[in-house]
Amino acid sequence: MRFADKVVVVTGASRGIGKEIARAFAAEGAKVACVATTENGANATASEIGNGAKGYACDVSDSAAVDSMIESVVADLGTPAVLVNNAGITKDTLILRMKDEDFDRVINVNLKGAFNCIRAVAKPMMKARYGRIVNLSSVIGLHGGAGQANYAASKAGVVGLTLSVAKELGSRNITCNAIAPGFIETDMTEDLPAEFREHVEKTAPAGRLGTAADIAPAVLFFSSEESAYVTGQTLTVDGGLFL
Repeated sequence: MRFADKVVVVTGASRGIGKEIARAFAAEGAKVACVATTENGANATASEIGNGAKGYACDVSDSAAVDSMIESVVADLGTPAVLVNNAGITKDTLILRMKDEDFDRVINVNLKGAFNCIRAVAKPMMKARYGRIVNLSSVIGLHGGAGQANYAASKAGVVGLTLSVAKELGSRNITCNAIAPGFIETDMTEDLPAEFREHVEKTAPAGRLGTAADIAPAVLFFSSEESAYVTGQTLTVDGGLFL
């Protein structure tokens, strides 16, 4: 029970990796603030994982909404000890076909959303002189992806954001690290072509796509006392695909 009674904020908690992360924290005693774009999605996860979890509907790209959400979390559950920026979207297409609004929306959710949440929790964490911030990047942010200029840019930006936050907040006992998942079995990857799945299975030493359960333990490590002297790092969890 590494997180007994600690308040943990998880964005994008209604499905996939975010839901599994929220479940893993609750299983180790945390009081989880499950953040999702819809009230139904947020509340469904909170109800499922239990242990005093509470759902919060919030568009993380809206800074005012994020500020209000964090204020509510503090009032309802207490000062967050951990923030996991997992919320993310894709709007893939080749760059010559990519619309301005599709580029902007992905950047606003994936990158600005993480910034908004970090800025909102920074003050209470600094006052408490404790915090663990974990940002979800992607191997696409490290290596690029054809047809994913917006997503790659957003996830590369998350790595840079992680480095800057680690430097700014480290003196207040606040760490900031990132996870770069590979290709994970979620609804965001269910439309991957069969030939690409076969490529991953043949190329990755692990011989398979990952699961959300492969990502959650890495997030918990960066959120725990076991990683107290680790900050500004990006950990790739991809089954060795990009070795």
